[in-house]
Amino acid sequence: MSRVGEKPIPVPAGVKVDVSGNSVSVAGPKGDLKMDLPYGIGVLEEDGVLLVERVRQDRKTRSLHGLMRTLVANMVHGVSEGFTKALVIHGTGYRAAASGSSLNLTIGYSHPVQMEIPAGIEVETPSPTRIIVRGADKQLVGQVAANIRSVRSPEPYHGFGIRYDGERVRMKEGKSAASAG
Repeated sequence: MSRVGEKPIPVPAGVKVDVSGNSVSVAGPKGDLKMDLPYGIGVLEEDGVLLVERVRQDRKTRSLHGLMRTLVANMVHGVSEGFTKALVIHGTGYRAAASGSSLNLTIGYSHPVQMEIPAGIEVETPSPTRIIVRGADKQLVGQVAANIRSVRSPEPYHGFGIRYDGERVRMKEGKSAASAG
């Protein structure tokens, strides 16, 4: 029995959920999200609460029950409050500037790196060394943040590069002089 799959999902005020067949659509102040559920999983809406239930009891359906409940809960949270990932840039002269739907990174290459931001994602740079990625879709926010980080991931000797806020980079010890012996 899935403990996660059995938990009800509260639907906050201002969020509209539409269940039709095997697809779930959630609309709220931060955006609209839609997901198709696999065969054997259904969603019931009653009294401002969503319940994810199994129609079939085979092994695959049981294994997907908790995952689908979590994905639907993330959709409800995303359209009501949204998701945020923060990145920090470390390095002399490294900086970022957001303008419209693009992000311009100057991070030690011979040329600035221009990144296009997908629809539904908002990127802001409150300071030249801080990037904040916001959106309703948790997976898309994480993927955009990972793509930004992959342009110059932190290197292990000095720590220069782009890292998540709060991420600890394991530093390696540099070369030491050979012992004269």
